[in-house]
Amino acid sequence: IHGTAPEGVSMARHFSEHVLHKNSPVPIKEIKADLKFYDLNFGEATTLGEVKVATSSTSLNHPNGAIGYRVMWQGHSVVYCTDTEHLPDRLDNNVVELARDADLLIYDAMYTDEEYNNPKSPKVGWGHSSWQEAVKVAQAAGVKQLAIFHHEPNHSDDVLDQIEVQVKTAFDGGFLAREGMIVSLK
Repeated sequence: IHGTAPEGVSMARHFSEHVLHKNSPVPIKEIKADLKFYDLNFGEATTLGEVKVATSSTSLNHPNGAIGYRVMWQGHSVVYCTDTEHLPDRLDNNVVELARDADLLIYDAMYTDEEYNNPKSPKVGWGHSSWQEAVKVAQAAGVKQLAIFHHEPNHSDDVLDQIEVQVKTAFDGGFLAREGMIVSLK
Protein backbone atom coordinates (compact mmCIF):
# COMPACT_ATOMS: atom_id res chain seq x y z
CA ILE A 1 0.00 0.00 0.00
CA HIS A 2 1.57 3.27 -1.18
CA GLY A 3 0.51 6.63 0.14
CA THR A 4 0.98 9.51 2.51
CA ALA A 5 -0.44 9.59 5.99
CA PRO A 6 -1.55 12.79 7.69
CA GLU A 7 0.44 14.50 10.41
CA GLY A 8 3.64 12.62 9.64
CA VAL A 9 2.58 9.17 10.87
CA SER A 10 3.56 6.14 8.80
CA MET A 11 1.15 4.52 6.34
CA ALA A 12 1.27 1.32 8.40
CA ARG A 13 0.20 3.14 11.56
CA HIS A 14 -2.45 5.21 9.75
CA PHE A 15 -3.90 2.08 8.12
CA SER A 16 -3.91 0.24 11.43
CA GLU A 17 -5.59 3.07 13.33
CA HIS A 18 -8.12 4.15 10.70
CA VAL A 19 -8.90 1.04 8.69
CA LEU A 20 -8.07 -1.85 10.98
CA HIS A 21 -9.10 -0.22 14.27
CA LYS A 22 -10.75 -2.29 17.02
CA ASN A 23 -14.24 -1.63 15.60
CA SER A 24 -13.27 -2.46 12.03
CA PRO A 25 -15.57 -4.92 10.27
CA VAL A 26 -12.43 -6.66 8.98
CA PRO A 27 -9.99 -7.51 11.79
CA ILE A 28 -6.35 -7.62 10.74
CA LYS A 29 -6.13 -11.33 11.57
CA GLU A 30 -8.77 -11.96 8.88
CA ILE A 31 -6.73 -10.28 6.17
CA LYS A 32 -4.81 -13.01 4.42
CA ALA A 33 -2.71 -10.69 2.29
CA ASP A 34 0.90 -9.96 3.10
CA LEU A 35 0.46 -6.23 3.67
CA LYS A 36 3.43 -4.02 2.90
CA PHE A 37 3.35 -0.27 3.36
CA TYR A 38 5.34 2.33 1.48
CA ASP A 39 5.37 5.94 2.57
CA LEU A 40 5.28 8.53 -0.20
CA ASN A 41 5.97 12.23 0.12
CA PHE A 42 4.07 14.87 -1.80
CA GLY A 43 5.68 15.65 -5.13
CA GLU A 44 7.56 12.35 -5.30
CA ALA A 45 7.39 9.60 -7.89
CA THR A 46 7.96 5.90 -7.54
CA THR A 47 8.31 3.09 -10.04
CA LEU A 48 6.42 -0.18 -9.78
CA GLY A 49 7.76 -2.43 -12.54
CA GLU A 50 7.04 -0.57 -15.79
CA VAL A 51 4.58 1.80 -14.12
CA LYS A 52 5.61 5.20 -12.78
CA VAL A 53 3.40 6.84 -10.16
CA ALA A 54 3.78 10.54 -9.34
CA THR A 55 1.99 12.29 -6.50
CA SER A 56 0.47 15.73 -6.15
CA SER A 57 2.94 18.38 -5.03
CA THR A 58 0.84 19.18 -1.95
CA SER A 59 -2.20 17.75 -0.22
CA LEU A 60 -5.45 18.00 -2.13
CA ASN A 61 -8.02 20.42 -0.71
CA HIS A 62 -9.92 18.22 1.75
CA PRO A 63 -10.49 18.65 5.50
CA ASN A 64 -8.65 15.39 6.22
CA GLY A 65 -6.06 15.80 3.48
CA ALA A 66 -5.76 13.61 0.40
CA ILE A 67 -3.26 12.85 -2.31
CA GLY A 68 -3.58 12.91 -6.08
CA TYR A 69 -1.86 10.29 -8.23
CA ARG A 70 -0.62 10.31 -11.82
CA VAL A 71 -0.05 6.80 -13.16
CA MET A 72 2.12 6.57 -16.29
CA TRP A 73 2.70 3.51 -18.45
CA GLN A 74 3.82 3.07 -22.06
CA GLY A 75 3.29 6.72 -22.92
CA HIS A 76 -0.18 6.94 -21.34
CA SER A 77 -1.20 8.72 -18.17
CA VAL A 78 -4.18 8.58 -15.84
CA VAL A 79 -4.67 11.08 -13.02
CA TYR A 80 -6.77 10.18 -9.99
CA CYS A 81 -7.95 13.06 -7.78
CA THR A 82 -10.44 12.03 -5.17
CA ASP A 83 -11.51 13.96 -2.10
CA THR A 84 -10.59 17.34 -3.49
CA GLU A 85 -12.48 20.61 -3.42
CA HIS A 86 -11.90 23.42 -5.88
CA LEU A 87 -10.60 26.72 -4.56
CA PRO A 88 -13.10 29.59 -4.36
CA ASP A 89 -11.20 32.12 -6.45
CA ARG A 90 -8.95 30.17 -8.82
CA LEU A 91 -8.08 26.76 -10.16
CA ASP A 92 -5.93 24.59 -7.91
CA ASN A 93 -2.57 24.68 -9.70
CA ASN A 94 -1.52 21.55 -7.79
CA VAL A 95 -4.30 19.59 -9.54
CA VAL A 96 -3.94 21.30 -12.92
CA GLU A 97 -0.22 20.54 -13.12
CA LEU A 98 -0.67 16.93 -11.97
CA ALA A 99 -3.28 16.48 -14.72
CA ARG A 100 -1.37 18.38 -17.43
CA ASP A 101 -1.90 16.63 -20.83
CA ALA A 102 -3.18 13.41 -19.19
CA ASP A 103 -5.06 10.87 -21.25
CA LEU A 104 -7.65 10.58 -18.48
CA LEU A 105 -8.48 12.69 -15.44
CA ILE A 106 -10.65 10.97 -12.82
CA TYR A 107 -11.98 13.81 -10.66
CA ASP A 108 -14.13 14.12 -7.54
CA ALA A 109 -17.26 15.96 -8.67
CA MET A 110 -19.87 15.05 -6.09
CA TYR A 111 -22.05 18.10 -6.65
CA THR A 112 -23.46 20.46 -9.21
CA ASP A 113 -22.51 24.13 -8.78
CA GLU A 114 -26.08 24.76 -7.60
CA GLU A 115 -25.80 22.14 -4.84
CA TYR A 116 -22.33 23.26 -3.83
CA ASN A 117 -23.40 26.91 -3.45
CA ASN A 118 -26.95 26.35 -2.16
CA PRO A 119 -27.44 28.93 0.63
CA LYS A 120 -29.84 26.61 2.49
CA SER A 121 -27.43 23.66 2.46
CA PRO A 122 -23.99 24.76 1.24
CA LYS A 123 -21.30 22.15 0.66
CA VAL A 124 -18.39 24.59 0.85
CA GLY A 125 -15.58 23.17 2.95
CA TRP A 126 -16.73 19.55 2.74
CA GLY A 127 -13.77 18.54 0.54
CA HIS A 128 -15.64 17.75 -2.70
CA SER A 129 -16.08 19.60 -5.96
CA SER A 130 -18.64 20.05 -8.73
CA TRP A 131 -18.72 18.68 -12.25
CA GLN A 132 -18.55 22.24 -13.61
CA GLU A 133 -15.28 22.84 -11.75
CA ALA A 134 -13.99 19.47 -12.99
CA VAL A 135 -14.56 20.64 -16.55
CA LYS A 136 -12.58 23.84 -15.86
CA VAL A 137 -9.66 21.81 -14.49
CA ALA A 138 -9.78 19.39 -17.45
CA GLN A 139 -9.79 22.27 -19.95
CA ALA A 140 -6.96 24.13 -18.21
CA ALA A 141 -4.85 20.96 -17.98
CA GLY A 142 -5.51 19.91 -21.59
CA VAL A 143 -6.66 16.39 -20.70
CA LYS A 144 -8.16 14.14 -23.36
CA GLN A 145 -10.86 12.47 -21.25
CA LEU A 146 -12.61 13.43 -18.01
CA ALA A 147 -14.29 10.88 -15.74
CA ILE A 148 -16.61 12.42 -13.18
CA PHE A 149 -16.85 10.26 -10.07
CA HIS A 150 -17.51 10.28 -6.31
CA HIS A 151 -21.19 10.84 -7.04
CA GLU A 152 -23.55 12.36 -4.48
CA PRO A 153 -25.23 9.33 -2.84
CA ASN A 154 -28.63 11.05 -2.96
CA HIS A 155 -28.51 11.47 -6.74
CA SER A 156 -30.81 9.05 -8.54
CA ASP A 157 -29.78 7.36 -11.77
CA ASP A 158 -32.01 9.84 -13.62
CA VAL A 159 -30.21 12.80 -12.04
CA LEU A 160 -26.82 11.28 -12.88
CA ASP A 161 -27.96 10.70 -16.47
CA GLN A 162 -28.94 14.39 -16.72
CA ILE A 163 -25.58 15.45 -15.29
CA GLU A 164 -23.78 13.23 -17.79
CA VAL A 165 -25.55 14.92 -20.70
CA GLN A 166 -24.36 18.28 -19.37
CA VAL A 167 -20.81 17.00 -18.82
CA LYS A 168 -20.61 15.63 -22.37
CA THR A 169 -21.90 18.93 -23.75
CA ALA A 170 -19.40 20.96 -21.73
CA PHE A 171 -16.35 18.74 -22.39
CA ASP A 172 -15.70 16.55 -25.41
CA GLY A 173 -14.42 13.34 -23.83
CA GLY A 174 -16.29 13.83 -20.56
CA PHE A 175 -18.42 11.12 -18.95
CA LEU A 176 -19.63 9.80 -15.62
CA ALA A 177 -17.72 6.87 -14.15
CA ARG A 178 -19.70 3.73 -13.35
CA GLU A 179 -18.89 0.65 -11.34
CA GLY A 180 -17.10 -1.91 -13.50
CA MET A 181 -16.46 0.57 -16.31
CA ILE A 182 -13.47 -0.03 -18.57
CA VAL A 183 -12.06 3.04 -20.30
CA SER A 184 -9.86 2.96 -23.40
CA LEU A 185 -7.25 5.69 -23.40
CA LYS A 186 -7.12 7.90 -26.48
